[in-house]
Amino acid sequence: QVQLVESGGGLVQPGGSLRLSCAASGLTFSNYVMNWYRQAPGNQRELVANISRAGGTTSYADSVKGRFTISRDNAKNTMYLQMNSLKPEDTAVYYCNARQLYYDHWGKGTLVTVSS
Repeated sequence: QVQLVESGGGLVQPGGSLRLSCAASGLTFSNYVMNWYRQAPGNQRELVANISRAGGTTSYADSVKGRFTISRDNAKNTMYLQMNSLKPEDTAVYYCNARQLYYDHWGKGTLVTVSS
């Protein structure tokens, strides 16, 4: 079955960096547009960034543009999110999502806490 497993979350001070990973299995990874979402307590889940199947096209939420970088390695079936200059408002559970025309798969999330 399809599995998406996020890792790399944790506690970081404001201004710090983290790199999230999403390891995919059970699917043809290169056929899927990949997305990072996040959900803060009391908020709806929001799209943070996405990347095209071959990795040539990316897009970002305005709130993270210039600070976060999404990437993927199709040979390793893995997606990444490099997060720099982290702010307290980036605190959330970050979810990996794989989307194709009729298929939508989610990971269980990894918690990122930005606090001094």
